[in-house]
Amino acid sequence: MKKIYFLLFGLFQTLSYSQTQDLTTLAAGEHVGMNALFDDKDNLYGYVSLYSYGKTGDKTKKFEYVILDKNLNPVANKEFEGDITAGSYLGYVDFKGQIILKPSMMDYSLVKSREIFTPVSMVIDPKTNTIKRKVYYDYLEDGTFKEINEPKNWKAQRKENREEKKEKGYNYVSAVGEVKEGGYFAIEYKDYGKYINSNSIIKFDDNKKELWRYKYNTEGNKKVFSTLSVLERDENYMYCIMKKVDDDKKAFSLVVIDMKTGKDAANKPITGLPDTTIDLIDSFTSGYGNSLDNDKTFDDKIVLTGRNYGSNNYDIGFARLMVNKSDFSIDTKTLNYKPDFAGYLPKIDGHGYVESGYYLQTKDMYFMSDGSVGILTEKYKPAGQYNAPKTTDLVYIYTDKDFKIKNVKVFEKEKTKWVNSDYLFSQYLNGGKDVVFFYRDYQKDEVTRQKKWNLFINTVINGNFKQEIIPISEKDNYTVIPYVGKEGYILLREYNEKEKFNKIRLEKLNY
Repeated sequence: MKKIYFLLFGLFQTLSYSQTQDLTTLAAGEHVGMNALFDDKDNLYGYVSLYSYGKTGDKTKKFEYVILDKNLNPVANKEFEGDITAGSYLGYVDFKGQIILKPSMMDYSLVKSREIFTPVSMVIDPKTNTIKRKVYYDYLEDGTFKEINEPKNWKAQRKENREEKKEKGYNYVSAVGEVKEGGYFAIEYKDYGKYINSNSIIKFDDNKKELWRYKYNTEGNKKVFSTLSVLERDENYMYCIMKKVDDDKKAFSLVVIDMKTGKDAANKPITGLPDTTIDLIDSFTSGYGNSLDNDKTFDDKIVLTGRNYGSNNYDIGFARLMVNKSDFSIDTKTLNYKPDFAGYLPKIDGHGYVESGYYLQTKDMYFMSDGSVGILTEKYKPAGQYNAPKTTDLVYIYTDKDFKIKNVKVFEKEKTKWVNSDYLFSQYLNGGKDVVFFYRDYQKDEVTRQKKWNLFINTVINGNFKQEIIPISEKDNYTVIPYVGKEGYILLREYNEKEKFNKIRLEKLNY
């Protein structure tokens, strides 16, 4: 969820009028970005709009943020000094309720190549409307913390790494993060180039005093080693997948670490899925490296959905891994293109190709509390030597609690060239029980016979599909970008750069 695909098209003609806001009047600087903010439970918090005022020093640039609530009311704004290499920022809300501005677009036009450095994030406290540079820590090999105030430029970092490797034979690597319940976590390992070892996860209290240390892969080498992937963490447990490799043999287990002691609360083998499927279950990329949210944590379970891989590591469908929090039991299921999809998509082959070089490219996933999963895909044909990339129909696969197909809905759509997707974004409805997703289609008007864009609003409520079609047309060179809105709404940003017109409005959905 929370994926926003920017799309340029015309104006809505039939949606009802709702809340509006003029971004050009909120600040005097150049508008350089806006995005939706979500809290740690994936609920819409509001929006942040960013403005730039240009260079203020050798390493600084002035910006201004404006925070809007989910009804588009401005609730806070402030100017601040950011790094000169920051072009803009994307905002998100952390577990403390702070708004973090993470540098997005980089701007190296105002510095020389030898002076290039990575800009740091900024931290907004909404309660006091204050902003400061995010504090970073290095955890050093001698067991101490070092505060990082200025980022190193990449040349200096590379030189430091070369010197350390020459002296020790490895690079010591660490990273530090805060814990919601208080204190810090650090990870550390030694990087020898072709392999790593001496891995640890370390927990500290608020005063950075070590509480416990979880060690693994202590003697790892090129042929025999272990890795640990963290799936989820709460105040009681950290849920991980441990992979142990011995030459060409792999074994996987669910490792549950007690957050108070750092000891194993459970260590259970994961079976029923191919090695590659388990190895990649905690990540999902789709088209040009875009990452999808492929997991969701409920009070009683953790659910992940990944690709299922067959022989030669070819994609043959989907896999679901579910962890029961009460007894740490593991349930694995597969859903393959053949034979599982064949009754709904007769032309599909064993690798997800449906017809004429098109295959099902996954665009989004939706997780329900009973373990059922919705998988939204789009028929996509990659570019060839003489052919443009193309998309056609969207296909929604809805499974039951046992990860068996309950329904497949094909949303027929015209062919679109030179665009990697006509899918826009989606959101949960009714407390996470239902879903609405949006896509566009360039269709011929039955009366005028002219082609125009239509917006398709699709709800899945109690497993039942309903669709509303909203006509879209171009108007006076104005551009509209849709964003996710509060539940039951869509946000539209309409602008014309030449006329300094930049307005946003919420439109109520009819479903």
